[in-house]
Amino acid sequence: MQKENKIIKWLLITLCAVFLTVMLILPLIYVVTTAFRDGVSAFLKAVGDKYAVKSILLTLKVTVITVIVNTFFGIFAAWTITKYRFKGKKIISALIDLPLTISPVIAGLIFLLTFGRNSFLYPYLTKMGIKIIFAVPGIVLATIFVTFPFISREIIPVMTAAGTDEEEAAALMGAGFFKIFTQVTLPHIKWALLYGIVLCSARAMGEFGAVSVISGHLRGKTNTMPLHIEVTYQAFDFTGAFAMSSILVVMALIILITRNILEYYGKKSEEESVKDE
Repeated sequence: MQKENKIIKWLLITLCAVFLTVMLILPLIYVVTTAFRDGVSAFLKAVGDKYAVKSILLTLKVTVITVIVNTFFGIFAAWTITKYRFKGKKIISALIDLPLTISPVIAGLIFLLTFGRNSFLYPYLTKMGIKIIFAVPGIVLATIFVTFPFISREIIPVMTAAGTDEEEAAALMGAGFFKIFTQVTLPHIKWALLYGIVLCSARAMGEFGAVSVISGHLRGKTNTMPLHIEVTYQAFDFTGAFAMSSILVVMALIILITRNILEYYGKKSEEESVKDE
């Protein structure tokens, strides 16, 4: 066994600690201290502002819809890619990763051009009374677009490793699709699925670029939390901006804790399954 170099070990630890302190810990401390700089009453007033409350509710609404849609899409996409053989599978797999390579601002512009006034779809949408641009549906679509790879990409490796033997055996015994999924597939992917949902939620709550382009920045109507923070900061309301930022920080910490808990139980479940084998 190679003897570890203590100098290199502590040098790397120090570099990591310094980097995390500068890039993460100090900015978070600054956000929280600035949020409470004018006192608790000012913080509560900023968070309780009607536009702030509406932005929080809109963010939660968009996040819930996004997670539900992407959960179904992620499961169906992962099942299609891992359980069937067909031409074009690699193309579908590449398209799933596309939002990870496209700038969120470009994604917002794509929907703006697709559903905006210059689009051929706009007259038909207007006749049906459907408003997408500068409205909540557009924000939901943009958020779904930038987040839909997260769940499927967590599930696909697990389903690939599990193979298709158990599903095929269940099908030969007469089990239907729903029974196969709930009793055979889901137990294998549940931790990966929950982990993907957590990542998708975190990304949806913090999305700014695509939503900024397509929302129209209508206060009280289409401003999510990140957009509300931008508006208040540009209005030199630093207490309000950092108060809302601290709320996002708390949400991020809750998601981080949830992710670590899921990761712990996922590894524990894998170890138990290996022992059983």
